Amino acid sequence: MPANATRASLLLEIRDKENSLAWSEFISIYLPLLHSYSMKAGLQDSDAADVAQDVLRQVVTHIQSFEYQPERGTFRGWLLTIARNLLRKRAAKNHNGITGSGESAVAELLSQQPAREESDAWETEYQQRLFHVAAENIKPEFRPATWSAFWRTAVENAEAVAVAGELGMSVGAIYIAKSRVLARLREETKRLDVESA
Repeated sequence: MPANATRASLLLEIRDKENSLAWSEFISIYLPLLHSYSMKAGLQDSDAADVAQDVLRQVVTHIQSFEYQPERGTFRGWLLTIARNLLRKRAAKNHNGITGSGESAVAELLSQQPAREESDAWETEYQQRLFHVAAENIKPEFRPATWSAFWRTAVENAEAVAVAGELGMSVGAIYIAKSRVLARLREETKRLDVESA
């Protein structure tokens, strides 16, 4: 079975509330993303944690009827919309002033669509979170020296020559280690990504 075949079914697997393995994988990726998004919206840590939990409750409630249709939008877009709406409701609840009704259907539709910058930031943060989860998942598969060679050169941008000296490896071995880990990392991120083909 290809690596991404397991991952492609995650949205189906989390429909089973008792599937702790699927939920653990889902939460490890999306809970920190939702928490960070709420913090960037100006909430304190505990309030951001509440919003992230509220989004997950919405997912649990609605995942049974959720149908992934890429032509209509992404799963992450759906999560972002839920988070934005919960933040908007929270702000309205905490606002002491009078707000206008704005009954225009077009205005409502536009207010639910995230700005390009917000969508880009959400996607960037998702990709970073995906990288970290994938890296943690595959790290045990490699010898410590191989992992260090990869991490120091690919993540910390250290020169291969310097890393080779630190680790007592040849420069060629550093490049091979980096290449092996990057290939495996690509496989794992593809497996983890709900929306990968």
